[in-house]
Parts: sequence; structure tokens; C-alpha cells
Amino acid sequence: MIAAHADWSKTPGKRWLTIGRQRGDEWVVDVPQLVGDVTNLLGRLAASAQNEGFVFGIDCPIGLPRAYASQLTGFNDFPSFLRAQRRDSVFFDVAPRLEDVSLARPFYPLGNVSGMGQKLALARKLGMTETRDMARMVDRQTASRPAAAQMFWTLGANQCGKAALAAWRDLLLPAFETLPIKLWPYEGALRALAAPGQIVVAETYPAEAMRQLGLKLDGSKRRQADRQALAPRLFEVMSALGVKPAAELNISIGFGFGAEPSGEDAFDCLIGALAIINVLNGNRPDAPPLPVDMWEGWVLGQTDLPL
Repeated sequence: MIAAHADWSKTPGKRWLTIGRQRGDEWVVDVPQLVGDVTNLLGRLAASAQNEGFVFGIDCPIGLPRAYASQLTGFNDFPSFLRAQRRDSVFFDVAPRLEDVSLARPFYPLGNVSGMGQKLALARKLGMTETRDMARMVDRQTASRPAAAQMFWTLGANQCGKAALAAWRDLLLPAFETLPIKLWPYEGALRALAAPGQIVVAETYPAEAMRQLGLKLDGSKRRQADRQALAPRLFEVMSALGVKPAAELNISIGFGFGAEPSGEDAFDCLIGALAIINVLNGNRPDAPPLPVDMWEGWVLGQTDLPL
């Protein structure tokens, strides 16, 4: 089995990848690396997997809000909708002006905008009554973590929409053409899907992954010293999971993933990989706690429901 996780961003320099390989009862996990060319990433990983089961987690939405999807015609679920898109579709073009927004082009704005109530105006332009309708159920606040960003609103440091568009257009659509890909949880439970020769793509969320692993960072993951202070507890978690870190990863964790800003991204992508391993080991459910919403999807391993 191979478990790979990408900490994702609309910016290529902030996309990092961690790969873990199961060897008997043990997982050997490599040091995080830059993703590189995304259009053939899954193909490269599949080639290295040979005939092993392969789970690929990615830190971006894999689904659409039901309030939006219920207005679409011709599709029954998110997988069929995504597989029908073309890379040059207007769906992937972020609207520069509110008047350019439509069901066919729901992401806004392309750049900075001024004026009060822009987010509410976007929701109403998309046939919704309030901004919370732009969030999926799994994006909403739980008892243990804050709400995630609303994907159609593409302004601000916390926005995830442009990252999702880049993943869907540049990573998944090219891979659909040549690779046997299943999207979790739409097409089954994780451990059943992760069969030899099969690629399973699942959504992750770093804040949720930290909680699932029993990790709590005192301070900020953006600071090397705070990441470094977590190292003893992180090694404990890895040992409990049967994870053997490669020598380079051992050093990287001990140094808090370095002083560069990319240390935060490397940290996140390791945490995501460990969360996948945690599910594959049977420590977390490999299916959502509710019947699968075929448009909205779910975050891997999450059991908490929205407040």
C-alpha cells in the first residue's frame, strides 16, 4: 500500500508531497518534497506504486455545496460533473466582476474588490439566500475546530477556491484520461477502494488531521520553534502508527522543518499523510458518519458533525 499526501495551494511553490510505503506491519515515510509538475503527478506516483493500492490525499475540497449543485442539470453527483468538465471550461475561470458570475462561472473575485456585502451578493447571484449556503456541511464549524473557508469566495488568505480549481483542472482532469481513479467517499469506503492497481483520491484538512492524531501545537505552525517543540509528541504518534521515518525526515522533524516559510507546508503534508495511514490502519472510520452526500463529499477520518 502507498499513502501519499499533498499540501495544496494555488501557488506551485507551496505544494508539497509526503509519501509513505507500507512494508509488512510498518510504514516507511519519506521527507516532504515539492510536488513539481501536477499534470502527471498521479501518473508518476502510480508508476512507482507498481501494483500496490494507492491512496492520495489532498488538502482542498473535493465536492460542491448542495445549494449550488441542486441547481445544475444533467448531473447526478460530483464525480460525473467533474469528469465531464474540460480544462478550458469557463467553470475554471474566476469571475473578475460580480456581473460575470453565473452557475457556469461561480467563483469570484479574481482580484481585490471593494464595497460592502460582496460575499452575500455572490451567494445571491448563485441563487442562495445567505453566505453559509456556499459552504458544504463538512466545511462548517464543529465542536473541535473552526469552519473552513467557503469555496466560491476567492479572496483572502483563508480562501480555498482557487486551490480547488487548480487541483480539479490541472491534477484530476488529466489523470482521469489515463488512470484508474476513484473519488472517496463517493465511490465507496476507503479500505475497500484501495485495491491493488487502484488510485483513490480523498480530501483532507490539516486542522482536522491534527485533531484525529491527538496532536496539539502550542503556538503557530508557521513558527519553526513551535513546530520543533511538537517533535517529541510527533515521534510518539508515528511510533504508535508503525511509521518509520526515513533518515532525512527524522532530521527534518527534529529541526522543526527548517526556518524557511515552506516549513509550514512540509509540516502540513506530513500530518496529512499520517492521518491517511491512521485511517488505513483501522484507527479511524474509512467512511463518513452519515450517508454519503454525492455532491458535497467529506473529509477523510472526520467523525464530528457540524454544530
